[in-house]
Amino acid sequence: MKKNLILLFLILNLSAFSQNEEKVIVLKDADTDLPIEDATVFVTKTRQTLLSNVEGTVTFVLNGISNIQITHSSYNQLKLRSNTLKDKKNVIYLKNSVTGLDEIIVTKQHPQKILKTIVENSIKKLTIPARLKVYSREFFKLNGANYHYSDGLMNFQLFGSTKNFKTDILVEQNRSYGLLTGEISSDVLGYNLNDIMQNYYNFKYLSPILDPKAKKEFDFLIKSSSKNDDYYLMSVTPVDNVKELRDDFTILYDRKKKLIIEVSSFVSPTTIANTKDKTSVGSKNVYKSLFKTIYRQESSNYYLVSSREEIGFERIDKKI
Repeated sequence: MKKNLILLFLILNLSAFSQNEEKVIVLKDADTDLPIEDATVFVTKTRQTLLSNVEGTVTFVLNGISNIQITHSSYNQLKLRSNTLKDKKNVIYLKNSVTGLDEIIVTKQHPQKILKTIVENSIKKLTIPARLKVYSREFFKLNGANYHYSDGLMNFQLFGSTKNFKTDILVEQNRSYGLLTGEISSDVLGYNLNDIMQNYYNFKYLSPILDPKAKKEFDFLIKSSSKNDDYYLMSVTPVDNVKELRDDFTILYDRKKKLIIEVSSFVSPTTIANTKDKTSVGSKNVYKSLFKTIYRQESSNYYLVSSREEIGFERIDKKI
């Protein structure tokens, strides 16, 4: 017997601010008129760092006039003054810059060595100690039905060092819904938030492509952006006819500061189709997997803005 399971974990970095005038920005693609998700909106005066949702919407509170900076890896950066937002809800159009990612960069060093240097520098530059005010959301589905949901506001106190990373968590608000009867699988117990924050700050999810043998298992490619000379995009994809479950990776980084801006990975449908299913009791067959983190560099601070993880798998409970 097979059970279909989906686990989604989302964590967003928020900032505390005083309440005054609420504003709503809806970000859209200038060419397609479609909403833009995962755009970073930074309000200078209140130091708020916010992220647009799937509908392209960002809501924030202003106390006076402020500069607002809007950035996204696939769009041209936009800066505006808050007093130009005449209405409570304002539609802002961004120009797509993806078409500029067409020049392949040839380097003397192997891209993997470049990536190792960037990861090491990013780990060193990430701000510790730090306090992150976080909204966390977790979903769990069993056989297509909602099985468990939880969300809440938390304060993460990060301290120690990259080699001895520690966190304290203060839960401000929390709610949870789910089935309280029947067998509770260990799969629904969720994430260890202390461990996962350390993974984000140590870029553990890049370990598979930092391993020396990854040079034979993955193809590395670096492209430049004609819209932003400071950024390079590294793509790392499994070699053809791969028989193991390996992710496709993209790493957006600032080539001058050697800092990671975004990391994303997913298991492609082709890779999943080429992977042989496991049949033993207790084994799991992944049919969907994705991950994304966004970081921001502001003056002397470099920190995590948001993360998203989603995995879907079938668990073999009984011999078929």
